[in-house]
Amino acid sequence: MSASVAFVFPGQGSQSLGMLAELGAQYPLIQDTFKEASDALGYDLWALTQQGPEENLNQTDKTQPAILTASVALWRLWLAEGGVRPAFVAGHSLGEYSALVAAGSLSLSEAVKLVERRGQLMQEAVPAGQGGMAAILGLDDADVIAACAEAAQGEVVSAVNFNSPGQVVIAGAKAAVERAIEACKAKGAKRALPLPVSVPSHCELMRPAAERFAESVAAIDWQAPQIPLVQNVSASVVSDLDTLKTDLLQQLYKPVRWVESIQALAANGALQLVECGPGKVLAGLNKRCADGVNTHNLNTPDAFAATLAALA
Repeated sequence: MSASVAFVFPGQGSQSLGMLAELGAQYPLIQDTFKEASDALGYDLWALTQQGPEENLNQTDKTQPAILTASVALWRLWLAEGGVRPAFVAGHSLGEYSALVAAGSLSLSEAVKLVERRGQLMQEAVPAGQGGMAAILGLDDADVIAACAEAAQGEVVSAVNFNSPGQVVIAGAKAAVERAIEACKAKGAKRALPLPVSVPSHCELMRPAAERFAESVAAIDWQAPQIPLVQNVSASVVSDLDTLKTDLLQQLYKPVRWVESIQALAANGALQLVECGPGKVLAGLNKRCADGVNTHNLNTPDAFAATLAALA
């Protein structure tokens, strides 16, 4: 175990057609992990990630199992190749479930079915076209929160992902999000970009999904994490299983406190972060969250080898 290393697992938006293709061709363990997930789900998840169609991969209930499985496959490969065990794990939104599998709290087959259900319930909570999300760049958190309050007019819109200083994602009812975008621009935001998502995650509109999801969470025989896990809702290490389950439910309708989560890792001495999943979204965010933080990636054979060598 290395006290200076933490693994961070990405959430939705990190998926892409053909992800992990090179690693999958080189290491049978990658495709074996996808087969295990496919057996649990009842369809060929590797084929979906490699061949698409892309619109299917981007459906929330397909995206979530796909990113989770890719992340767990890289985690297993890391350990199999002799990589150091991290002192902490954390995951951005959906990535929290990948982190929980890595920490031994639940199995891969349980996790993929759980996040598939999570995706279905999120989609059902807000019919397509009625919700929205947008990234607000270059504005203080307080100004974004104030803009959302002004723009709400009786509808839901709130700051939901505190991703890095100067990058906050908002979510809510479509019209309210559009009003908030204009309010953020009026307050001096550099950019305010609507996001191509089918569900307004982490806002109050997701509370009904959380209420329905409670049954699925309760049905799993959770184990205490074997690696300390920093959760999104509290930005602190989970203390017990009841808190863990409560926070997972609240995570559906409460903000992802990513900046504070990275700061918590850094404060505990974990400055070498490994983004364990497809893409490099978190690497771009992390460096702005805390001084001295360095993020490594595992998403290609070259990146994997470089990270293994750097942290040996």
